[in-house]
Amino acid sequence: MADEQQESTIEGAPLFRDITCDESTPEITEIESFCVNCEDQGTTRLFLTRIPFFREVIVSSFTCDHCGYRNAELQPGGRIQDRGVRYEVLIKHKEDLNRQVVQTNFATVSIPELEFESPPNKGVLTTVEGIIQRAVEGLNQDQVLRRIQYPDIAAQIDAFVEKLEKLREMKEPFKLVVDDPSGNSFVENPHAPKRDKEMTVTHYTRSKEQNEHLGLNEEETEETPDIAKNGEAVSNDEVMEFRSNCPNCQAPSDTKMKMVNIPHFKEVVIMATNCDACGYRDTEVKGGGAIEAKGRKISLKITDPSDMSRDVLKSETCSILIPELDFETEMGTLGGKFTTVEGLLCDIQGQLKDSNPFFHGDSSQPGMVNKITGFCEKLQKIVTGELMGVHLVLDDPAGNSYLQNVYAPDPDPEMEVVEYERTFDQNETLGLNDMKTENYEST
Repeated sequence: MADEQQESTIEGAPLFRDITCDESTPEITEIESFCVNCEDQGTTRLFLTRIPFFREVIVSSFTCDHCGYRNAELQPGGRIQDRGVRYEVLIKHKEDLNRQVVQTNFATVSIPELEFESPPNKGVLTTVEGIIQRAVEGLNQDQVLRRIQYPDIAAQIDAFVEKLEKLREMKEPFKLVVDDPSGNSFVENPHAPKRDKEMTVTHYTRSKEQNEHLGLNEEETEETPDIAKNGEAVSNDEVMEFRSNCPNCQAPSDTKMKMVNIPHFKEVVIMATNCDACGYRDTEVKGGGAIEAKGRKISLKITDPSDMSRDVLKSETCSILIPELDFETEMGTLGGKFTTVEGLLCDIQGQLKDSNPFFHGDSSQPGMVNKITGFCEKLQKIVTGELMGVHLVLDDPAGNSYLQNVYAPDPDPEMEVVEYERTFDQNETLGLNDMKTENYEST
């Protein structure tokens, strides 16, 4: 069976494939492996798939027929992300206990109301209720012996387990926090493609200690050429090229970098990576300057099909809103991009639909599929010019996003640009609250 599956993969079947009704069982790879319990041979089963609105994961399960030992875990199928991620979700209803959670082996899970924190452990694909159940099982594991040897401590644990059990009864709301410096953990948004009002997703820059814990080599970062040489800015006509490791397969690859001056805005850095070994391609846009003094919100009323060709610079700190469709993304969704309005709308469609194999598989939920299909059809009508009068809003607290004014230098009658004071939470996300800019030499 394993040989047949391996051959189908070699013949061109996708590595991360859909689960469809045409298959009685999904494609699973079986490998004989060493049992850590009895030191005999057991079987490891690997299933490679994707999480809706997320990315690839590898689900592995080990069983040993000799001693009965079992173990299951989950690992991200892709690379460590550029930034860490923190999910804070308010659990208010029993349905919220069914939210899917991808917890990698770098993630910390906590429930502030109980001052409970589960340190990084093995990766799992579970639910909110599953996280609570695992915590209960872990605390109860040695209670029989503990009640004999340390009755006071056992009584305290019993009282805490009772509090955890009450969470599953939903007597009152509680907050679940998943913090993962690798950026590969995930908490399901059951309201997709709409924004989840009960969940806050924060992408943050890792500390030096977190990078070391993840095994990231900072020397590689230091070898990346600066965008200035000897105090002089790199020419806009110069394309810099340097060797780096592919983030997908770690093979040597080429990364090209160029400074681009956007009229009536600022300079930006465009970086493109192309790996000949695995075919991985990636582009990234970063602001060439510092974080602006104020945030910027740009609102464009789409009134003509020609608006689709307007240039768009979306920084990695920018969120996207389409009020008429009740659509809003979190900060950092889609990353930094230099594209057009049409390209941005197509990227949103791809994020919601095309890149989600579960959207087509047996694991998809009909209600969710219908909502996403209807939303993507409306996006496509905007692209083709059938649906006009909607607003595209770019909200960037860093002030580094841009939408082309086709009437420049005159004002654009269909576009409004508003600068605003950032909130404390926005400054916190951007790392500005702890930044010391005066008398820093003395610290």
